[in-house]
Amino acid sequence: MIRVLLAEDESLIRGALMMLLRSENGVEIVAETGEGRAVLPLALKHRPDVAVLDVNMPDMSGLDAAAQLREQLPQCRILLVTSLDRPGVIRRAMDLSVDGYLLKDTPPDEFAQAIHAVAAGRRVVDSTLLMDAWRSPRNPLTPRETEVLQLAAAGHSVPGIAAAVGLSLGTVRNYLSNAVSKLGARTRQDAVRLAQEAGWLLPVSSGADRQPAD
Repeated sequence: MIRVLLAEDESLIRGALMMLLRSENGVEIVAETGEGRAVLPLALKHRPDVAVLDVNMPDMSGLDAAAQLREQLPQCRILLVTSLDRPGVIRRAMDLSVDGYLLKDTPPDEFAQAIHAVAAGRRVVDSTLLMDAWRSPRNPLTPRETEVLQLAAAGHSVPGIAAAVGLSLGTVRNYLSNAVSKLGARTRQDAVRLAQEAGWLLPVSSGADRQPAD
């Protein structure tokens, strides 16, 4: 029996995936959540064989949750699902050595097959997306610069970013300045736009409360 943890913040999609997996022979859903931050605690409690993670969850991305799983529960296989087909996002997933990457419009039978495949140790990535990822440029930002710029994209002020990542205000400003320079941007907002278009940052929900980044 393949034990599955499902993390998807959209209730309708999560419900549809749960119905699909519950009808699949040899698959058991041991935990489900709509919050990225709940993935690791649930995984440590239930020890799933496969974690199915939505990439773009508002509180914590599926990529960040996958990184936590890789560090603390490396035996758990990871299948990312997303509506984002940006090469930069796929590259980040590949750098994490996730076991699968599927778009949300993948046919149900292919999705079910992917669960069995990654559980068996095989990797499942759409071939077209894979080629696009290999052809795309790599993210020039360091992981910390990417993290800081992602928080700026979410509307956090410099003090808010500093508190979130445990850095001084000056260090945060330096990281943001480096990101602007590396991306050839004019402003932080321009840097955010360029990084999102390349897929190096995840898009932010339109409902996010935004504050000035200065």
